[in-house]
Amino acid sequence: MDHKIRRRQITDAARRVIVAGGLESVTFQTVAAEAGFSVRLVQYYFGTKRDFLLATHRSVMEDAGTRFGRRWSELGEHAEPREAVKAVLTELLPLDDQRREEAIVLGAFAAAAITGQGITTEETLAAPRALVTLLAHQLARTDRTPPGRGDRELDAELILVAAGGITQGMIQGHYTADSAITLVDHLLDRVLGPGTGN
Repeated sequence: MDHKIRRRQITDAARRVIVAGGLESVTFQTVAAEAGFSVRLVQYYFGTKRDFLLATHRSVMEDAGTRFGRRWSELGEHAEPREAVKAVLTELLPLDDQRREEAIVLGAFAAAAITGQGITTEETLAAPRALVTLLAHQLARTDRTPPGRGDRELDAELILVAAGGITQGMIQGHYTADSAITLVDHLLDRVLGPGTGN
């Protein structure tokens, strides 16, 4: 079997183990059992637990990146800034099973970075930084904010922090999909002014 496919089967199994029991439940044994492979095979592809944890994190980022790219292509280069920002935020929210799994896995990695469980914060920050840059660029394109303001990145950071909070609230059952989208629209009204549909 193709090595890339086998590695992906293992990281998919690791994701399921994380969703079911958190990052601390990930071992060669639990991932091998979930994947239906021998422990030796998992160790062949990933020499250390840290190796397959980082590969698992990377697989989530790659899936999300592919989805973002597809959504971005659908929007087209002439999309209005508000539409583009809302598209980014809704792609982050756990509105389906795949995004819910991704959110839980990324939350587990964030917690591990805070508590020093072998993953550093620096190893998990590339995607959030890229999102802040993307959001700041879209905010700078809007004509609803005064020219010359230098806080586009701060606004982008706040938007991303708010999206993270909404995501956490959805995972915990505090927000429904509808109430989460309402919160996103309200957030964009606060940052960009009321949308034409409001």
